[in-house]
Amino acid sequence: MDSLILEPSLYTVKAVLILDNDGDRLYAKYYDDTYPTVKEQKAFEKNIFNKTHRTDSEIALLEGLTVVYKSNIDLFFYVIGSSHENELMLMAVLNCLFDSLSQMLRKNVERRALLENMEGLFLAVDEIVDGGVILESDPQQVVHRVALRVSTFLFPSQVLQSAKEQIKWSLLR
Repeated sequence: MDSLILEPSLYTVKAVLILDNDGDRLYAKYYDDTYPTVKEQKAFEKNIFNKTHRTDSEIALLEGLTVVYKSNIDLFFYVIGSSHENELMLMAVLNCLFDSLSQMLRKNVERRALLENMEGLFLAVDEIVDGGVILESDPQQVVHRVALRVSTFLFPSQVLQSAKEQIKWSLLR
């Protein structure tokens, strides 16, 4: 009987998905090999979308997995874990992702705004989940860290721009 008891694991998230209102993938990150090929992933995504896009609930059990989800305007957000996973932990990841994106996109969480800010989405998901392990559930922390990482990407170009300005002004004197 003891062999049926599953050991707790830090690897709680199997996938994070964002689909549009047609069920097409905008973002998908799988953390294990439950669906090893893109073909299997897309079939799973179509199945999950067909089961959830007309319901008001926030949780589903599908193909032996626990799925928590949320929709907003023309986007569907999904966090997937194993069937024995704590739904509250998965929901914390989902809410953190959604709230982080809401802040980053200035409450304009819809398809076009998301596509224009994909780098922020990639960074946010990386701050929240790493390899299936939940790292952060506070959207304020995620937004802060993403802003720091984005500013370090921008810093070299800002330095270059500043140098150009200084050269221009020294030549004009």
